[in-house]
Amino acid sequence: MSPPPQPLTNVHDNLLAQPHKLPTLPDLFLTALSVCFLFTSSTKSHLTTTLSSRCPFLSFPLNPRRFLKIPAMSHSASNHKNQSLPGRHNFASPQSLSDWLKPRLPSDSFASWGVRPGTKNIHNLWLELSEGETSLADSTPPVRTVQVVTVRVIGKDGKFLIESHQELSDGNVRKRGRPLSEKMKPNEEPESAAIRAIKEELGSIVSWSEGDLDISDIVSIDPNSYEMKVEERNSDSYPGLPGCYVLHTLNASVEGLPDGDFCTYEVDEYGNFDEKNVKDMAVSVKKHYWTWVSADSL
Repeated sequence: MSPPPQPLTNVHDNLLAQPHKLPTLPDLFLTALSVCFLFTSSTKSHLTTTLSSRCPFLSFPLNPRRFLKIPAMSHSASNHKNQSLPGRHNFASPQSLSDWLKPRLPSDSFASWGVRPGTKNIHNLWLELSEGETSLADSTPPVRTVQVVTVRVIGKDGKFLIESHQELSDGNVRKRGRPLSEKMKPNEEPESAAIRAIKEELGSIVSWSEGDLDISDIVSIDPNSYEMKVEERNSDSYPGLPGCYVLHTLNASVEGLPDGDFCTYEVDEYGNFDEKNVKDMAVSVKKHYWTWVSADSL
């Protein structure tokens, strides 16, 4: 005799009768938290990877503190990141650097270096590499990474000092239209670089050594104005060479500057370098021309 048929039961009743099979509230909370953590981690990793791939040898937190100092791209600091990064020991002369660059750059662009008005030549780039002011990625084309301090000099009437153009040693004129800017030295702090830039580019019109006058009596740097950003663009000085520019910006006031337009003299742009024959062949700045503009013109 067959067993009696089992009574039909409601599925909903079964679920209610077996609550231990449903996930508890803490389990649901932990699961949601894990998903959020994985999503956030993958997003940050993607952003960091993207920025690093665009700007070689540059690495910093996504939320840097105000006074974060990104290390300058000196050869000693960057060699541990990429052993193939060319340094001074790789380029014994401007000619060796030229031989390395030729197959990596468009021939017409490379041929215009130092020939097209306003451009620099291979000797300039070799000097930059030798002094640790520039690094080159071993890629095709190479990417030139430069740390730059930009000083927004503010006048008494609230206007900003802009370099309109430069007169070069080869007789050409290079348009600028930007605040005072200078390549940073290896491991140099932005405030120190700003003071050095002011002395080098405005020093011929401002007296630094009258009596007991101290630099702090002439130049005032506003540390709360510090900003940092990264720009990627082709180099105006070296056509065909992509550039990654890490810009450190500070506001400053400088006593003794003229109220109107004026020019200053560059005594010796490569004065601290021993290779005189290379310095003489590089294109250097002889005069800086300055003007004052309103804040909305920047």
